[in-house]
Amino acid sequence: MLQLTLEEKAALCTGLGPWQTVDVERLGIPRITMSDGPHGVRKVKNIEDFGLAESIPATCYPPAAALAATWNRELIQKVGEHLGDECISLDVDVLLGPGVNIKRTPLCGRNFEYYSEDPYLAGVLGAIFVKGVQSKGVGTSLKHYTANNQEYQRFTISAEIDTRTLKEIYLPAFEKVVKESQPWTVMCAYNKINGIFASEHYDLLTRILRSEWNFEGFVVSDWGAVHNRVDALKGGLDLQMPGPNDRDVQKVIEAVRNNTLDEKVLNQAVERLLKIIFQAKEIKKGHFEFDKEKHHAFARKVATEGIILLKNENNLLPIKNVSSIAIIGGMAKEPRFQGGGSSLINPTKIDIPFDEIEKILGENVHLEYAAGYAKDSGDKTLINEACDVAKQADVVILFSGLPFEHESEGFDRKTIDLPESHIELIKAATNVNPKTILVLSNGSAINMHQWINDVPAVLETYLLGQAGGGAISDVLFGKENPSGKLTETFPVRLEHNPAYLNYPGEAGKVRYGEGLYVGYRYYDKKEIEPIFPFGFGLSYTTFSYSNLTVSKKTFKDIEGVTVNVDITNTGEVPGKEIVQLYIHQSNPKVDRPFKELKGFSKVELQPNETKTATFYLDSRSFAYYSVNYNSWIWEAGEYDILIGASSKDIRLNTTVTLESTQELSSILNMDSTIRDWINDPKGKPIIDEIMTQRVNYIKSHNPDLEIDEEQMKEELLSSAIDLPLLRVFKFAENLLPMPAEDLVKLFLTRVGVNNEEK
Repeated sequence: MLQLTLEEKAALCTGLGPWQTVDVERLGIPRITMSDGPHGVRKVKNIEDFGLAESIPATCYPPAAALAATWNRELIQKVGEHLGDECISLDVDVLLGPGVNIKRTPLCGRNFEYYSEDPYLAGVLGAIFVKGVQSKGVGTSLKHYTANNQEYQRFTISAEIDTRTLKEIYLPAFEKVVKESQPWTVMCAYNKINGIFASEHYDLLTRILRSEWNFEGFVVSDWGAVHNRVDALKGGLDLQMPGPNDRDVQKVIEAVRNNTLDEKVLNQAVERLLKIIFQAKEIKKGHFEFDKEKHHAFARKVATEGIILLKNENNLLPIKNVSSIAIIGGMAKEPRFQGGGSSLINPTKIDIPFDEIEKILGENVHLEYAAGYAKDSGDKTLINEACDVAKQADVVILFSGLPFEHESEGFDRKTIDLPESHIELIKAATNVNPKTILVLSNGSAINMHQWINDVPAVLETYLLGQAGGGAISDVLFGKENPSGKLTETFPVRLEHNPAYLNYPGEAGKVRYGEGLYVGYRYYDKKEIEPIFPFGFGLSYTTFSYSNLTVSKKTFKDIEGVTVNVDITNTGEVPGKEIVQLYIHQSNPKVDRPFKELKGFSKVELQPNETKTATFYLDSRSFAYYSVNYNSWIWEAGEYDILIGASSKDIRLNTTVTLESTQELSSILNMDSTIRDWINDPKGKPIIDEIMTQRVNYIKSHNPDLEIDEEQMKEELLSSAIDLPLLRVFKFAENLLPMPAEDLVKLFLTRVGVNNEEK
């Protein structure tokens, strides 16, 4: 560090070009190369090119929406390992991903790049992805930190979020990835959070990310996210991308020289960068070619596990014993398998669904095709031609979804409806042939209520990557059993979405008015039935749940509790079941969602086989974030452990009692209500004492009155529970032994509150 000049240090903190860091040849400091991801390596052919320039062919694995639908930790880690190998082959040091932003609204144009509406699930999957990539000596860049939940005005919009919501919904996925997997880099978002740009947000980048979570890598800007280079350095952003940017480098130099930027801050940024740069160069890169066919075959396996069977009336799937099949829909021959924007991968090959179906069929099955639609425009001729083909077939496979132009980085969707031409085709085809199987390709939730009752079988495939066509054919004909489940809620209509009233914002701000109630948490609270709930997915077999046990019915928070449940395949074919564990607090003192996901396990079973799914729940599993204490709190009391096949399909439950060892200082003050005093462990005995004295006073003045003491206490409290204790005392001050203020101060002293501070 001492050998670097001020000019060299300032230059190191800004990119050399679109994808590389600055090297310092005289000191042997190399440059590292970054590449867009996260479901493939988008390394541009010319490293000097910026934007969506032509990239080198690489495997396009299923984007995050489909990858998350697998709920398969081991599989996702292997995806990371394969991507690490491709980075090494293509001479890439850091892959820009994963994205763990929450799916707040299905309209977000980038939802296909994100895992879930649930922070626990997004965090678990993101952490295991990072472990996979980095096990190969290749870095990752956890993004977009934070609250990047819409593309509308994404460069300037301020996400207005209260502290508890930020801590419980929008930060936990990032926290879990950092604490469990230590990504080499974290990428800041474009947007503001509560009025401060993410690139300059000291609370997020330094106090939380580094001090609370102990992040050890460097923070990089999203490309073009820096507004004030000096303020960004002060906030904790180490590397500005892209480069070069001589003016910003000079601003840093001048700020140090005129003492508006402490050189120690610059030195820290350089140290973090150098640590990762030299770590990246420990692995030799660019010395071999990855096995394209092997990686494609693996991508097909991953895609298969991401397919979700949403509906299957009369066991129409898998397709068996048919002599003719009609394949309808242009997406059968021009598949939609990835989203647009910076994650757009140049695939090594593409499986075409029609071709893959043709391969799998025997000579005795007649196959016909009709396009049915042309992009978004409704064409009656195409629909009529498709219907003529459909009515002659034993079964129809109809491919539909959102065209490429509907979903991309850079803009949000205007609607969650399918194009009108697709809706017309679905209605027409099912009308002429009730044995119609719908295969959907889309990056996030869509509206189905106009046609879902008419379609007997539906496969949600999200976007499956380059091998999706083969995966779809494998599932359609039973070579593979679908085992994916939804990681987001599919509402009946857009108006049911919790963000509906506040999205997209106005005057440069978007208010997260739904607070904690994102996704299934909202639908539970409002008792709104979605078309398909979070965690839902069917199978070609059936599963039973039994023998739910816990290691202890009563446990201390420092011990945690282990939960076991037996899962049995009660059907006739092998399958995989995703078992979900939710927690419900019986009598919370604060507002809490009815239930929250805190564990999951994907269990592979042969027919009649039983396996035990095991979950461990620590104190954080039961916690909420208290803005009063500025800390995570786990209340003592009863909690229901809910085991389900989805958020709406709870199969088993049991109750445990948590004994808290947390020692919390009192936060009572002169304005605290009686409810506040009751909810305070040290304050409750004082209220009990006051109520006992009050009842005794009433009894002494009404000796002939029959009094149920506990009932009277409840009646007295019910009318005054939300009044400040001081106000209550004021009403009866003439009966008190001292002024009301002095009496409350005395009680505050008894609970350990410093009156001078309060």
